[in-house]
Amino acid sequence: MIPPIRQNYNEQFTDEKYQALRQWLYAPYNYEIEFRIAETPVFIPKALTDHVVKACDEIIDVIVRPDFKQITQKAVPEGLFVPNEDEHTLCLAIDFAICQDKQTGELIPQLIELQGFPSLYAFQQFIALGYRKFFDIPPQLDYLFGGLTAESYVELLREVFLGKHAVENVILLEVEPEKQKTKVDFYCTQDYTGIKPVCITEVIREGRKLYYMRDGVKTPIYRIYNRVIFDELSRRTDLDLQFNLTEDVDVEWAGHPNWFFRISKYTLPFLKSRYVPETKFLSQYTEYPQDLENYVLKPLFSFAGVGVIFNVTQADIDAIADKENYILMKKVEYAPALHSPDGDIKTELRMLFIWKDGDARPTLATSLVRLGRADLMGVRYNKDKTWVGGSAAFFEK
Repeated sequence: MIPPIRQNYNEQFTDEKYQALRQWLYAPYNYEIEFRIAETPVFIPKALTDHVVKACDEIIDVIVRPDFKQITQKAVPEGLFVPNEDEHTLCLAIDFAICQDKQTGELIPQLIELQGFPSLYAFQQFIALGYRKFFDIPPQLDYLFGGLTAESYVELLREVFLGKHAVENVILLEVEPEKQKTKVDFYCTQDYTGIKPVCITEVIREGRKLYYMRDGVKTPIYRIYNRVIFDELSRRTDLDLQFNLTEDVDVEWAGHPNWFFRISKYTLPFLKSRYVPETKFLSQYTEYPQDLENYVLKPLFSFAGVGVIFNVTQADIDAIADKENYILMKKVEYAPALHSPDGDIKTELRMLFIWKDGDARPTLATSLVRLGRADLMGVRYNKDKTWVGGSAAFFEK
């Protein structure tokens, strides 16, 4: 991707620069990030940038439909509906595999997943600035969209996560944030916005009011930047909670929990586009495809690849009783389009949007990249490999 820039980067790369980048990322928080940082960012050529933007627009066309809440009313599992849902999600992440069109040979995005849930919005600024600091990234390439600068991007995060509230009355809510592999994003978020990460076990409920202890003082919570994933919370039966997310309390949500379910794998069957692989609810089939080996079976209510079956058999399908809670999705073939000194690498690109109150559509802000060689792109599946892991993208526009 953008061969002259890639060739120059590879020629100028040294392990000393890479180690300096890693130490620079670790230093502010005095700990080693628990997921692998890739040796390189990704350089996205204009033609591919245009495809990605078009793909996102076509997906968002469905999300902004007036009947979107109606068609996703069954997306929220019974017992997990959270009161006071807003009109639209605050954060939107759209994940693409970078593939090669078999007819034209051009690189195109193919949708993998989408999420009405925050991603690593703060850390992606941090890592992009790191690549720029230690490596030669041409100035005509940018990791931000819509005319944003490093400074105005931070202001945007402050605006949408804090709302109209003082920083002490807004928390980043997570389950044991200090134990999460992505906790570096919580630290970056606190640096950029002042919002403190708080474990859900530390939230104090008194009637409809919520509080937490901040520097030894019981402090009201008026707004929650929610990073709790229900799947994880439901497995943590050991937690002593005073507050359950489904309770009706006087709080604003910066990212209402219901959108985690509404904009998710549940949405995929409603999307029809060149950039979206054929996807159906398992319950929609009257006759299953004969070439099941070319499909992926995914449970609706899981995350981080848990329960996904890549080599699907009829026996796998027959064993499922709740077929309405599974989708069958046509496989995509990642293009090994990033040429590294250690071999060709696959790219997964997550486009990150912010949907401000009053706007008709979400606005593209930045992106996140995962590089890998395995069937699954998560960093846990690419251990002990080089030139893979978490990264950033710089776009030719």
